[in-house]
Amino acid sequence: MTPTRRSFVQALAALPASAAAPTVRTITRGPKFHWFGYYDKLQFDPTSRYVLSNEVDFEHRSPRPDDTIRLGMVDTQDNDRWTGLGETKAWNWQQGCMLQWIPGSRDEVIWNDRDNGDFVSHIVNVRTGKRRTIPSAIYALAPDGKWGITCDFRRLNDCRPGYGYAGIPDPNKDTPIPDNVGVWRVDLKTGSKRLLIPIAAAARIPYPPGYSNHAKHWFNHLLIAPGGKRFIFLHRWRGDKEGNSFATRMFTASADGKNLHVLDPLGKTSHFIWRDPKTVLAWAWHPSHRDKFYLFHDRTDKVEVIAPDLMPVNGHCTYLPGNRWILNDTYPDKERLQHVYLYDTQQNRRIPLGDFLSPKQYTGEWRCDTHPRFSPDGKKVVIDSPHSGGRQMGCAT
Repeated sequence: MTPTRRSFVQALAALPASAAAPTVRTITRGPKFHWFGYYDKLQFDPTSRYVLSNEVDFEHRSPRPDDTIRLGMVDTQDNDRWTGLGETKAWNWQQGCMLQWIPGSRDEVIWNDRDNGDFVSHIVNVRTGKRRTIPSAIYALAPDGKWGITCDFRRLNDCRPGYGYAGIPDPNKDTPIPDNVGVWRVDLKTGSKRLLIPIAAAARIPYPPGYSNHAKHWFNHLLIAPGGKRFIFLHRWRGDKEGNSFATRMFTASADGKNLHVLDPLGKTSHFIWRDPKTVLAWAWHPSHRDKFYLFHDRTDKVEVIAPDLMPVNGHCTYLPGNRWILNDTYPDKERLQHVYLYDTQQNRRIPLGDFLSPKQYTGEWRCDTHPRFSPDGKKVVIDSPHSGGRQMGCAT
């Protein structure tokens, strides 16, 4: 946010708590359905004008190997005009195809695809259409836009439908703890890929309660810290004890895969975001306050609860620039409403941005979480929501 331009968040901060929520308009339209996916990716270009989106013809079932979705961007300053960018056969309902702007670029975006029996990623210039393909899918990008990290989307599709990609079977399906897959580092210029942390390496680090019998392990939810010196990932497993659920440990590591640290060892980490290069906000269980949002201080055992009364349920959290404001949401409540809000860490107050109906058919793998994302200038928040009939993207201003 620039001090000379009054941002959307600054305007909200000046309002009394009883003020009405901001205006929300739908920026994509039927008959096709639109959404972006996860909350920790760059959906907006650096000018805050263009918004990336996925487009699909159907809802309420799992993607099949032959299902192709289209990709595009919405011009929020030209009647929400749609510009097509390409298509993909590597996608899911929760995170799309990892479509995102490359950090620091005004013109280039990246997304995952399936090509000749492999998962790849395309880097496309949205102005010229120039395109190049690197021989690896990506998960998260470094702040300098030069490299990224990824995991095994074949195993994800087998272990956690809704987060992996259909079309390529997991060659390690019958291997509980493989040593040839895990977190890779990917060079976006050369396309080279290097395995940093195998699943077996994380599993060898003792888990005091002990893994359940027949536990099958995988990695999910990778994110590089501001500054690019460390990254985070979730180590998950499912065995006899977990049934249809799973257990989780949160790990951090240096950019080269060394200095591995168990940031949350207690088995129940959920959504998280880096607040700064040394601190992570996460929904987790801790003996001090049980299930709440906590700040974890990397490479230490220091943990502190955050807004236990005003952010009492799990949600998809991000920090706005400056780290005063947390943008968050909720899952559907008893009335099937999903609540999107801002939390002011300085004044300890919660400001609602809107309450959005999620019909009952939006559940399980093909649910439509709002996953709120903010624009770089602090003037817009975009969500995914089916409240107007079918999943579309809404923009609060």
